Amino acid sequence: MVDALTTTIEIASLIIAVWCLITTFRDRPMLVPHLVAMGVLWLLVIGQAVVSGVLMAGGERPAETVTFIGYLATIVLIPPACAVWGFMERSRWGPAVIAFACLILPVMIVRLEQIWDPSRV
Repeated sequence: MVDALTTTIEIASLIIAVWCLITTFRDRPMLVPHLVAMGVLWLLVIGQAVVSGVLMAGGERPAETVTFIGYLATIVLIPPACAVWGFMERSRWGPAVIAFACLILPVMIVRLEQIWDPSRV
């Protein structure tokens, strides 16, 4: 896994979470800029998945490969699923769904790093 990419994902995710929480507290629905931000976050996550797949194909493997792939698949699916759910929810809770997803992603990324390199724990 690429440390700079994981750090970028974590920071971007937390920034989007704060932005969406502010939108929620202001009682506003989710708008197109929120979708664009989630799209950018999703592209970063897909980039991490591709890099991890290439590293695994090259011979580097985490100790728990199946668990790692499960976490990786989950973090790839969370941004689009929550973006659609948040956009369909036209109340203040749409951005709250996005904020929740963006607060989960950094935790899952840290867990991916732990599975990839257990010596970092």
